[in-house]
Amino acid sequence: MKKILCLLSVICFQHLSAQQRNIPSRPKLVVGLVIDQMRWDYLYRFKSNYGKEGFARLMSEGFSCENTMVPYVPTYTAPGHSSIYTGSVPAINGIVGNDWYDFDSKKNRYCTEDSTVNTVGSLSVLGKMSPRNLLVTTVTDELRLATNFKSKVIGISLKDRGAILPAGHAANAAYWYDDTNGRWISSTYYQSQLPSWLTNYNEKNWVEKAMANDWNLLLPKEKYGQSSEDNKPYEGNLPEEKSPVFPHRLSQINKARFSAFKYTPFASTYTFNMAKEVITQEKMGAGDVTDMLTVSISSTDYAGHTFGPNSLEIEDTYLRLDKDIAEFLQFLDAKIGKGNYLLFLTADHAGAHVPGFAEEHNIPAGNYSSGTLSKELKDLLLLKFGSDTMFIKIQNNQVYLDESFVNRRDEMTAKVKQTIIQFLSDQPFVAFAFSNDNISNATIPQPIKERLINGYNVKRSGQIGYVLEPGYIGMGNTGTTHGAWNPYDAHIPLVWFGKNIKAGHTNKETLMTDIAPTLSALLHIQMPNGSVGKVLPLIPE
Repeated sequence: MKKILCLLSVICFQHLSAQQRNIPSRPKLVVGLVIDQMRWDYLYRFKSNYGKEGFARLMSEGFSCENTMVPYVPTYTAPGHSSIYTGSVPAINGIVGNDWYDFDSKKNRYCTEDSTVNTVGSLSVLGKMSPRNLLVTTVTDELRLATNFKSKVIGISLKDRGAILPAGHAANAAYWYDDTNGRWISSTYYQSQLPSWLTNYNEKNWVEKAMANDWNLLLPKEKYGQSSEDNKPYEGNLPEEKSPVFPHRLSQINKARFSAFKYTPFASTYTFNMAKEVITQEKMGAGDVTDMLTVSISSTDYAGHTFGPNSLEIEDTYLRLDKDIAEFLQFLDAKIGKGNYLLFLTADHAGAHVPGFAEEHNIPAGNYSSGTLSKELKDLLLLKFGSDTMFIKIQNNQVYLDESFVNRRDEMTAKVKQTIIQFLSDQPFVAFAFSNDNISNATIPQPIKERLINGYNVKRSGQIGYVLEPGYIGMGNTGTTHGAWNPYDAHIPLVWFGKNIKAGHTNKETLMTDIAPTLSALLHIQMPNGSVGKVLPLIPE
C-alpha cells in the first residue's frame, strides 16, 4: 500500500512539474507602444518604402490583429490610452474625452489635471497632472499588485495624458514634454524631484539641437507615391511658418520652436531616445520580476492634425518612424535580449482624411463649426423659451445642460431637450441626434448605438448627443481630426511581438479593450478591475 501511495505521489509530482514546465515564463520587460493617430492602413500604405527591421519585422515575426476596432465614441487620445491599458470603456473608466464639463465644479476639467500636485523639473504649470481622474485600474497597476510592487512601471510621452494614463495609479514614474522649455518633466504625484540622470539628460538641450536643422524629405521626392502634391490649400502650417512645404525651415522658427518641435518626426526620435535612457538608467528588465514601460508617440498626431493623411509630411513622418522602431528593437535585442521582452504596438485612434482632400476627389465630406452651432442653438432657445441659461456648452459631440434644470424632469425640460434634438437632427452634417439617457431606444444602427453607450458616463457626459455624417468634422478648413465611430477613426493597428508570441495574423474582429486582458493572461496576472475585454487566442490563421 505504501509503495502504491509513493508511486502515485511521484506520478502526481511529475504531472504537476510538467504542467509548470508548460507555463510560459514572464518576459523581463513589457513595452506598450502607442502611435497616436496611426491608421491601420499605414502598416501597408507606406510598406514599399519601409525598411526590413521596423514595421516589416514586427509584421513578419509578430502576430497582427488586422481588424482591431475602438468600441466607443469619442475616439480621442485620453479615452484611447485609458481603454488600451484598462480594458474598459469611458462609461466605466470615466475618461469620456480629453476634457469634459464637470457638473460639480461647474467648469471644464482636463483628463489628467490635478490641482493638488505640482510640476517637477520646470517652473511651468504643465506638471500639475496625475491619474486621479481615471476611475479603474490599469494592467500596469495590476502588474505592480501581482509582484507586491517589485515590478517597475514607467510611462513616457510628449503628451501628459499619453504618459500618465497608461502608467496607471501605482506607477513608479511618468514623464512628459514641457513645450515651454523643451524638457522632460513630471509631477509631485510621483516624486519630489527628477532623478539626477534625467536632469543631466535635459541639460543636453536635445530639442535646441534638433530645431537647428531643417526638416527635409528622407528620400527623393519621386519615391513618395502615396502622397498628394506639396502645399495643398487644405493643409495647415507649422507654428511661425507661412506655407506647408518642404523643406520646413525649423531653424527659422524662434518663439514657438519648443512647441513646433512636437509636429516634427524628430520628436518621435526624441521620445524613443528617452525610452532607451529610461530602460538603461532605471535598469528596467534587469531584475527578477517583469517591468513595464509605456511609450506613446505623439508627434504623429500633431502632424496628422496639421497636414492630413495624404500629405508628404505624414508619409515622411512614418518612413522616419519606421527607422526609429527598427533602432528601438535593435536596442531591446541588445539590452534585454531577443526573446526576453514582449512588445505590442497599437494606436489610441486613427484619423479622417481632410474634408478638402475628400471633396477634391468627389468623396462626400465637409466641415462645420461647433462654435457656430452653439450660437445658433443658444439663439433658438432664447427665442423659443425666453432663456438660454439651461445651455452650458457643446463638447465631445454632446450638449451639456444645466444639471438642476435637467433634474426637474418637468414638461419644460422635456420640451427643451426635444427642441435641441430636433435642431441637431435638422443640421445637414448630423446623421443622428438623441437623448443620452435613452440611447437604447433611439433609431440608430446597433453597432453605432453600442459605441455610443460605451462612451456615455452618466456623471461626466452631456445629456444630448449627436453623430456626424461620414466624412464630416467639426473644425476649420485646414487639417483634420478624429473622434467618430467610423472606420477611418476607429480602425487601429495591433501587433504583438517578442516573448511567447508566434508569427501570424487574424482577420477576426478584435477590440481595443481586448489588449489589457490579453496582456494580463500573457503575464499570468489579474486583469484590470474595470475590464470588459476578452483574452485573444493569438493563434495564426
